[in-house]
Amino acid sequence: MVSGKRILTDFKVFSRGYLRNKFGLFFGLVFPVILILIFGAIFAGGSTGKVNIYAQNLDTGPFASPQLDIASTFLATLNDSSTITVITVNPSENFSKYLSDHSVSDGIVIPADFSANYLAGQHVNVTVYGNPTSSTSGIVSGTVGGYANGFNLNYFQTKYKDTTPAIISITPATVNTQQTKYIDFLIPGLIGFSILTSPMFSLVNISSEYKKTKLFKQLSLTPLTKMEWLASKMIWYIVLTIAGFLLMVGVGVLAFGAHVAITPWLIPFLILGPMLFAALGMLVGTVTKNPETAGVIGNIVTFPMMFLAGTFFPISSMPQYLQTFAHVLPLFYVTEGLNNAMVYGNISGTIIDIAVLGVITLVIFILAVKLFKWRED
Repeated sequence: MVSGKRILTDFKVFSRGYLRNKFGLFFGLVFPVILILIFGAIFAGGSTGKVNIYAQNLDTGPFASPQLDIASTFLATLNDSSTITVITVNPSENFSKYLSDHSVSDGIVIPADFSANYLAGQHVNVTVYGNPTSSTSGIVSGTVGGYANGFNLNYFQTKYKDTTPAIISITPATVNTQQTKYIDFLIPGLIGFSILTSPMFSLVNISSEYKKTKLFKQLSLTPLTKMEWLASKMIWYIVLTIAGFLLMVGVGVLAFGAHVAITPWLIPFLILGPMLFAALGMLVGTVTKNPETAGVIGNIVTFPMMFLAGTFFPISSMPQYLQTFAHVLPLFYVTEGLNNAMVYGNISGTIIDIAVLGVITLVIFILAVKLFKWRED
């Protein structure tokens, strides 16, 4: 039987030792805040890769030949550019809601009769969605505007005899009602970074250190079980994560005027995240024999998640194979879920991330308890 009393006793002992460790407190609470201050002050974002944009083509009328389907040609030309990749959306969708549901802000809408009006030399308009303060928004609007000018010039060259030239103009639109800044996306990423590093590195190091000092062998002689020992560590890192969360959000709001939503949907991430990475740290500890090995293996596991799970860089700016790889990383569902809840207000996406995170946490917890041994063979 699992004993709450034993868990609480071990929790008290571990928390007192942790609070005396200034190095651990620094990396658990202070270091993420320093990153917020540094990135928030000097990092303006940006990306060198192609930006994914969603496009809805409402020009669904019949055309005698592909040459007359100017709307499809316009989208195909955009997709062939070196800056953006076009992802089509069904014309029946509510476009702004579709963008919000997919936690993205960049998109374009091709109006009905686009091709007919263009060929007739009448004014046509393309609506471009995006966040004005986002670096990708400028890339999208600039690219669409540039290709629109190219189509306008082409009209002049091919139909110069017409007195009324076709003019493709750009109308900006926004998905979110508030101005979203870089710091708004940075805070969820660094919260995810903190959720990963503190319990993960700590449990890997503790596991190797306790093996070296034979402390696990001594614990095996007590009533404390492996599940209870791990549960007490999970509770401590949940407490530490909540404290770090409040500190990072407070600094982001007070120092940079961040606009992030604080909702009950954040609670599962602040609980499941530390549980997952504490259990993963213990699981990694099953293959470590000494602190030196633990450090190497811990870095191998954590560093790909730090940089490929959307902590510092948006997933959409990465090559497709890296985006696919990111979806197998547990931290991806933490950072994506935090962004959905705090920035996009995408509740359906948040629920999916919570469900996936819950399943991964349960699996890793069971494996950690089953495979970890108090005594070495």
